[in-house]
Parts: sequence; structure tokens; C-alpha cells
Amino acid sequence: MQNIYFDNAATTPVNKNVLEVMLPYFCEIYGNASSLHSFGQEALKAVDEARAKVANFLGCETNEIIFTSGATEADNLAIMGVVFANNYLEKKIHIITTEFEHPAVLETCKYLEKQGVEVSYVKPGSDGVIKVEDIEKEIKDNTILISVMYVNNEIGTIQPIKEIGQLVKKINSERITRDPSTSSSLRSDSARDDTLRQIYFHTDAVQAALYCEMNVENLGVDLMAISGHKIYGPKGIGVLYIKKGTRLQKIQHGGHHEFNKRAGTLNTPLMVGMGKAVELIQTRDLNKIKFLRDYLWQELQKNIVDVSLNGSWEDRTPTNLNVSVQGVEGEALLLGLDMAGIAISTGSACSSGSLEPSHVLMSIGLSHEAAHGSLRITLGEENTKEEIDYFVQQLKQLAEKFRQMAPK
Repeated sequence: MQNIYFDNAATTPVNKNVLEVMLPYFCEIYGNASSLHSFGQEALKAVDEARAKVANFLGCETNEIIFTSGATEADNLAIMGVVFANNYLEKKIHIITTEFEHPAVLETCKYLEKQGVEVSYVKPGSDGVIKVEDIEKEIKDNTILISVMYVNNEIGTIQPIKEIGQLVKKINSERITRDPSTSSSLRSDSARDDTLRQIYFHTDAVQAALYCEMNVENLGVDLMAISGHKIYGPKGIGVLYIKKGTRLQKIQHGGHHEFNKRAGTLNTPLMVGMGKAVELIQTRDLNKIKFLRDYLWQELQKNIVDVSLNGSWEDRTPTNLNVSVQGVEGEALLLGLDMAGIAISTGSACSSGSLEPSHVLMSIGLSHEAAHGSLRITLGEENTKEEIDYFVQQLKQLAEKFRQMAPK
């Protein structure tokens, strides 16, 4: 039986070079990087080198890089850290996000809503792309944070992060010149509070790191989250970029690690692996993956009746193909393909035990039926044309079989 992996948006295999540089830090160079003796200092040197590699990749300073346990923690720290630092219990504050964010962002925002924070959820277009003007419409005088994912994890669509960054910069520049004592459109607080008039811009860039521009200065972001296991690095490690001067309160207590932003013993092996994974990104052959993705879409259209693309074709990463197969349940296709040795993902939340369709696909206007019949195929650097041919053959057979079995 074949053994084909088409679910690289869920996780990627650890690159052999990444594994190789990590191994010594488990058993040989095992000192605590916070210790002053030579064992600890040798480990700290490796952490510093890894941090420098990530900073170089993002175009920032090393003290703006915080290692976390993953992007979920990084997103939580970014959003709650900014909210907690801005007197949210005393003053009404407002944040903006989108309807189709990753749960790491959506669930954090829903939690904050219960604490009294006002949240606006911007709806994407039918192409799966957020419009900058829709973000601008939601901005209020008490808006302190905007969080928009760089690339959607289900449909692979790329969001206009740079343009949103320019919008935030423009509004912040205008607010600096406004005087609360003379402008009726501003807050009625008697005391001037510049921190509440500052808008910070956060992006979950987990699915973007392999394919998109990541220079934080060019993008105009204040906070950016990335994850190791999405870029051929290890699981359990992530990064939060925090622009110098960003008001952010730590949400985890216990020590002064990571510039007093994230307590906990430094995970030296995984940090080293993250640094190497980031360093290897520039060596990826994106043209090969894009060729395979385009070939796959052509073959699907040739061989399967009533298959449709979800999300923009132009504004998407070269690895992602999200399609709906009309008249067939995605879960049935996923299980059938798994039995044929092919791993993919589906657009409904079957993994959580929920019968609800994907919130991402619903946000772009798909019907329940189309959303339940969706598949996410995400290619990686190890995939081949032969694997795609086999996948299309198996999917065609399954689609025809399940359609015949469906009630008329």
C-alpha cells in the first residue's frame, strides 16, 4: 500500500539537518541555559545563536524575539498581553480580528469578550481574502489591537498584511497629532492616555513563513507568531516577535526568562531546531511545489465531476488546495483515502467530535453541504507527480462510489 502525506499544513516532518543540530543538546550539551557555570553558558550560546537566526529571518533585533511553546501560546501572549497592559478592567477597550482566524486567536478573543473587551469580527470576501477597507470601518477611538492572520490555515489564502500595516501606521500617526481636550471625536476621559490611542497590529503567520515575505518592518506589524512544526522544525516550539516599545504584559509567571516576557526553563534543543529550520527556509524550492499543486488542480478538474475550488486561486500559497466535492461527505473521503494510504484533511471539524462544518468555509459563504464535502490537500517538498496521479485515481473512485450510495 502507498504511504502518501498530503497534510503539510497540519504539520511537517522534521528536516534531517534540523534533527542533526538538535541531538547534541539532549544528552551532551544539556546544561540549563540560565545557569552561570560553563555547562549552562554553552547552552545559552546555542540559544543566542538560534535567536539571532530567527531575528535575521524576520528583520528585527534579537531582543524582540520571544521563544514560546508554539504559535498558540504566542498568539495568546500577543493578544492577552496587549489587552492586559492597557487597563482593560478599568477602561472599555476594543480589538478587531476576523471571522476565519485560527482558534488560537478566535478563542482568545471570545475569552476576552467575557471579560468585558469589545471585539469586532471582520468577514472575509467569498475569495477568502480580507478587505483593508473592512478593517478600517471597524476602527474606533478605543481600538488598541488588530489581529489578522497572514495565511488562512484551511484555504491557504494570503491576506493583505502589508496594506493593513500601512493603514495602522497612518491612523497611529494621525492620532499622535490629535488632542483629546479639543477633539470631540475622541474619548471623553479627562486624563490623556496615549497608550489607549495606540493601535498594535498582530498577525498569526504560522502558514506564511515558508512562502511569504516575513520582514516585520516591511509588513508594519508589531507582533508576529510563527511555529516550528509548520516549517520542517520540531513540535513544541514557537516564536513571538514583539516590536520594541510594544506595551505587553506577561501572562505566565515564575521567572524572568525571555526578557521577562515568558517564564520557564529555556528549551535549548527545540530552540536550536527552530533556528535551523528558519535558516533552511530560503533553500526551499517553491516552484516545484507550485507546479505539483497546479498539476493536481488540473487533474482534479479533468477526472472528478462537480469539484470546486475554495478561496482565491491567485492569492494563495503554492502548497494549498482546498476543494469541495459535491454530493460526498468529506469525512467519508478522508477515511477512504486513509485506507488507501493517503493522508489529507477535511473541512469539517470531525477531529473535535463536532458535526458543525468549518467556520472558515462558512465565513466565505459556502453552504453546509459544500463545506462538509471539502478537502484540504497541502503538499510538501517530498511529494511527487506519481503520488498525485495515485491520489486523483483513488479520489475519483471513492467519489463515484459514495455518490452512487447516496440517497436520491
